[in-house]
Amino acid sequence: MSFSDSDSSSHGGEYKTFRQVSRDRLLYEMLQSSKAGDSRSLWKVLIMDKVTVKVMSHSCKMADITDQGISLVEDLFRRRQPLPSMDAIYFIQPSKENVIMFLSDMSGREPLYKKAYVYFSSSVPKDLVARIKNDTSVLPRIGALREMNLEYFSIDSQAFITDHERALEELFGKEAGSSHRFDACLNVMATRIATVFASLKEFPFVRYRAAKVLDDASTMTTSRELVPTKLAAAIWNNITTYKSAIPNFPQTETCELLIVDRSIDQIAPIIHEWTYDAMCHDMLDLEGNKYVHEIPSKSGGEPEKKEVLLEDNDPVWLELRHAHIAEASEKLSEKMTNFVSKNKAAQLQQRDGSELSTRDLQKMVQALPQYNEQMEKLSLHVEIAGKLNAIIRDVGLRELGQLEQDLVFGDAGTKEVINYLRMKQNGMCENKLRLLMIYASVYPEKFEGDKATKLMQLAKLSSEDMKAVKNMKLLEGSNSRKTSHGTFSLKFDSAKRKNAARKDRTGEEEETWALSRFYPMIEELIEKLNKGELPKEDYQSMNNPSPSSGPPQGGSVRSGRTSVPSQGGSVRSRRTATWARSRASDDGYSSDSVLRNVSNDFKKMGKRIFIFIIGGATRSELRVCHKLTAKLRREIVLGSTSIDDPPQYITKLKLLSEKELSADGLGI
Repeated sequence: MSFSDSDSSSHGGEYKTFRQVSRDRLLYEMLQSSKAGDSRSLWKVLIMDKVTVKVMSHSCKMADITDQGISLVEDLFRRRQPLPSMDAIYFIQPSKENVIMFLSDMSGREPLYKKAYVYFSSSVPKDLVARIKNDTSVLPRIGALREMNLEYFSIDSQAFITDHERALEELFGKEAGSSHRFDACLNVMATRIATVFASLKEFPFVRYRAAKVLDDASTMTTSRELVPTKLAAAIWNNITTYKSAIPNFPQTETCELLIVDRSIDQIAPIIHEWTYDAMCHDMLDLEGNKYVHEIPSKSGGEPEKKEVLLEDNDPVWLELRHAHIAEASEKLSEKMTNFVSKNKAAQLQQRDGSELSTRDLQKMVQALPQYNEQMEKLSLHVEIAGKLNAIIRDVGLRELGQLEQDLVFGDAGTKEVINYLRMKQNGMCENKLRLLMIYASVYPEKFEGDKATKLMQLAKLSSEDMKAVKNMKLLEGSNSRKTSHGTFSLKFDSAKRKNAARKDRTGEEEETWALSRFYPMIEELIEKLNKGELPKEDYQSMNNPSPSSGPPQGGSVRSGRTSVPSQGGSVRSRRTATWARSRASDDGYSSDSVLRNVSNDFKKMGKRIFIFIIGGATRSELRVCHKLTAKLRREIVLGSTSIDDPPQYITKLKLLSEKELSADGLGI
C-alpha cells in the first residue's frame, strides 16, 4: 500500500495543456493504474462523492471512464448493491464522513467489494490516515491509498473554477467578515487552488493584490480588502507542504500565480461583450454549455428537440467562439457557400439559386449521411448566429453597445446616458440596469444623495434592481484605495479624458469590427506581469524567487518568445487567438482540424501564468487568456470561484446586502 502523490509531471516530454494533464491524471494515473495484475480484464466500480463526481465530469466523458474498465459509477452516500466479486475505486474528499462510509463498506465478514483502491482529492488529515490504518479488517482489502490532489473543476482547456457560487456574498457581503463562512470559504478555495499546482507539479511564484496601507489611522482596513492577502497565505501554506510531501515536486519556482478580486474590474462582468461565445451565454437561454434546438422529424411529424453541447470537441465552435459576432456570421456564410459549391447533392437541395435556410440545412444533414456530423455542426451554428443577430436587431443592441463603450473610454457622459434613458422608456430593464452600473463605475459621484433615486425613476427600475448599483461599493473598499496610483481603479484621475475607465490600447491595430474596443483589465495585468512591471507595493509576493529559477516573468528562459506573425493583411481577427483563426479548407465544411492544430501551438511555451479572480470571472477574461497565450507564448490559465454571465453576476451583486443568500436566486 502506498500513500503518496503520483510521479507524473507536466515537465519534460510533450507539452500538455492544463486540461489535458487533469484528464490524463484521472484516466490513466487513477483509473488505469488501479488494474491489478490478477484482475486486469475485470470491470470495476467507481465510487465518488458529490464534489469528486463534478471534478470527474468536468474533465472526462462517460465513454472515457468506461474505456478504463469502469462498468458502474456509484454515489458514496447512496445505498449500493454488494458486489463482492468486483474491485472498487474510491475517488473521494478526505472528510471524516467519507472515511467512515468507506470503512463501513469494506469492513466485516462481507464487504461490499473484493478490493478497494482509494484516491483522495486533496491532502488527508493524519487522524483520518490513522483511522484507516487501525482498522485491521479493512487494511488487507486496500489495494491503493493515495492523495490525487485534484479537487478543481476544469471548465476549459485553460480555465478552472473552485465552484464557490456564493463567494461574493461570503467574502464581500455586509456581514462577511464576522461570519464563520468567511474563513471556511477561503480555506476550501485555497485547498482547491493548491491542488492545481500539485496536479501539474508546478511551484508558483505567488503574487496578490495587497490591501492599501492607510494614512488615516481612523480608517481601518476591512476584511474585504484583505481577501486576496488571506487567500494567498492559505495557498502558500498548502504549497509549501507539497515540497516535502509530493515526490518530484519542484523546489524552485516554475510558474507564476496572480491573485486578485472582482474589484479590479467591475465593468467586465456587465458590459455587452460582442464575441460569439459571450453572446451565446448572455443572450440565449443556455444551461451551462447546453443548447436546445429543433430538428426536423425523420418520420415527417412535429420537429424534435435536440440537446447539444457548445464545447471544444466541436471544431466550428472552437474556431469561432472568440470571434466577433459579425466575423462569426461572415465565416459561417463562407463555409456554407463552400460546402454548397463543392457538393452536388447540396446543390440539388438549393432550389432556384436562393440561400439555404436552416431547415433546408437540417434536411440536407439527413439526406447526406456521409456529411452528417460536419453538416450538423455547421447548421447548428448558422441557426445560433441567426438568433443572435435577430436579438441584436430587435433589441437595438448596437446603439446600447456603442454607448457602453463610449462611457468606458470617456467619449460619452451624463448627457448621453440621460438621453438614452429618455428615449428607451420601454426598453429592457436589465439592459438599462447594466448601463447604469457602467455609469456608476465611471461616474460614482452621480449616484450620491438623491441622484440615484432620480436615475432609477428615469430608467423605470425598481429599488430591488438598484441594489446591484449600490452594492458595487461593497467590492471597492476604502476611499484611499480608489485614489491610489498604480492600481486599476474603476475611476481614473478626473483630470484625464473625462472620466475614462479604460485607455485605448497603444500599439494595437485598429479594429475592423465595430464594438470590439473594450478589453478586460486583466489583459493589462497579465502583460505587466509578463514584463515584470507590476507595481510591487500594490501586488506583493509570498515568496522571493529562488536564485536558480531565473527571472519571475520568464525573461530569457522563455523559449519561442518570438511574436506570432499576422495572417494576411486583415486585422479582423486581431482579438481572436491565433490557433483559433480560420485556416484554408478544401472540402467546404472542415475547420481544418483545429483541434489538432491547438496542441501544435503549445510546443515551445514559456512558464505558465495563472491568474485567479475571487468573486467570479467572465467570458471576455477567458478570451483574453487564450489571446495572450498565443501572443506571449506562455500558457495563461484562468482560475475563479465561478464563471458568471451578466444576469448571474447581477443577481449575486443584488444579494450582497441580504443577510441570507437564496440558492434559488442564483439558479444553483
